Amino acid sequence: MGYELVVFDMAGTTVKDKGNVNAAFRAAFLESGIEVLPADVDTVMGYRKVEAIEIILKKYLEAMEYDAARINLIHDSFTANMVSFYENSTELAPLPEVMETFSILKAQGIKIALNTGFTRIITDVILKRLGWLDNHLIDAVVCSDEVQEGRPHPFMIRRIMDLVGVTESAKVVKVGDTSVDVLEGQFAGCGLVVAVTTGAYTKEQLMEYQPDKIIDSMQDLPDLIA
Repeated sequence: MGYELVVFDMAGTTVKDKGNVNAAFRAAFLESGIEVLPADVDTVMGYRKVEAIEIILKKYLEAMEYDAARINLIHDSFTANMVSFYENSTELAPLPEVMETFSILKAQGIKIALNTGFTRIITDVILKRLGWLDNHLIDAVVCSDEVQEGRPHPFMIRRIMDLVGVTESAKVVKVGDTSVDVLEGQFAGCGLVVAVTTGAYTKEQLMEYQPDKIIDSMQDLPDLIA
């Protein structure tokens, strides 16, 4: 297919997540007096976090029990929790085979980008800690607060395409670990949509959304693209 660009998700796809994002979400809700089940948080992984919070609130509360102020309060708490975790965690690291895969793709002349449901403030902490701001492997990073709507809408991918000069969506590969990663790639018209089982969703759960391929390790990706 002559793919020109691969767009990767971050937490659970390229960055290790041992339930830390889920825990930060639940802690933020608990500060607002709401105890949320881990499984309910997993269902909104990959979404823009403000939207994820509203989805969960709709499940746990009546509409008159929350408003934009409460959503923003929970979001601010979640952001603070995540920034603190990523600034201080000794466990923050790329997932296995990620850096090797980046290097292989770059050697083939393929552009590499990251997109995420995180806001820029959280994303930059991760990029700085991992040394990804200046490693010359990543060509673009777009966060959910930098486009009009987050996943599953295709705006982050389209923004990345503009930034790196790729004009045909059929030349783009999307890689992620959640349902909305898959849907985002499909809605953007990506030529290949790959789901990975290293994050929030099992292989069986991912199959429901019909990605083109499901892989268990990032080391399988270069062969799929080739």
